[in-house]
Amino acid sequence: MPSIESGGARIDYTVHGDGGRSSSNVILLAGFKAPATSWRYQIPSLTRAGHRVVAVDLPGHGTAPAMPHGTTMQTRADHVHALLDELDLRDAAMIGGSMGGNTIWSYVDMYGTGRLRAAVVVDQTPRMLNTPDWEYGFYGYGRDEVDTFFADGIPSTGHGTPIWKRGMRLVRFIAAMGRVDWKLSQPELALLNDHAKRDWRPAIRSSDLPVLFVAGSESEFWPSAHAEAAAALSPKGASIVVPRAGHATNMERPDPVNTAVAEFLSSAC
Repeated sequence: MPSIESGGARIDYTVHGDGGRSSSNVILLAGFKAPATSWRYQIPSLTRAGHRVVAVDLPGHGTAPAMPHGTTMQTRADHVHALLDELDLRDAAMIGGSMGGNTIWSYVDMYGTGRLRAAVVVDQTPRMLNTPDWEYGFYGYGRDEVDTFFADGIPSTGHGTPIWKRGMRLVRFIAAMGRVDWKLSQPELALLNDHAKRDWRPAIRSSDLPVLFVAGSESEFWPSAHAEAAAALSPKGASIVVPRAGHATNMERPDPVNTAVAEFLSSAC
């Protein structure tokens, strides 16, 4: 598997398709601890459309080594920048699920949009903390919980369809994720807390990227209205809500996600 080094950490990636044009590059960034294989249902659709797809395992994901101490959202942006620079990727569409979605905004905040042409964010609110001006954060996460809510992991919210009742949605999820050790290391907990305290709304407001926000109607973590609210912040924002889908929207309901992404990327070219 090809890899690069960034800040002493290794980033693994796989390349699918040969698009033929630099403008057809698509970068896939998985959610917290999820492997690049979590995009297994999107990669064939993207390559059939003529895109060259780069599926990324940042440190702590998939085949890459464990996450180093001191990893922050800025560190993840640095890793993405190093990958784009090493592969000389330009005019790329970047697609991120969960934390991978906000990794896009961290990258944009630090490095701008010069190498990008579009973005897709799958079921990730840009602000996880609920405040009077933002009611689309993580369920139950408010000012009083800032320093305690993610201290030991990701809290159960009681929202969404129980995992054992998801039928084929669960089968697809397991097939895409494989075996993931959900016991969190100290660096992973620190990153989770860093992520939870961030507010990426200013980055969205100031970005000139066409961006599609995708929400799962039954997300376990936040109201699906986050997608429309986030799109309203963007000068070139759009949103969809995928019915009968949880947080792992692209794995649980790949067909509607693939259709929406294909239409969006076609119009964003």
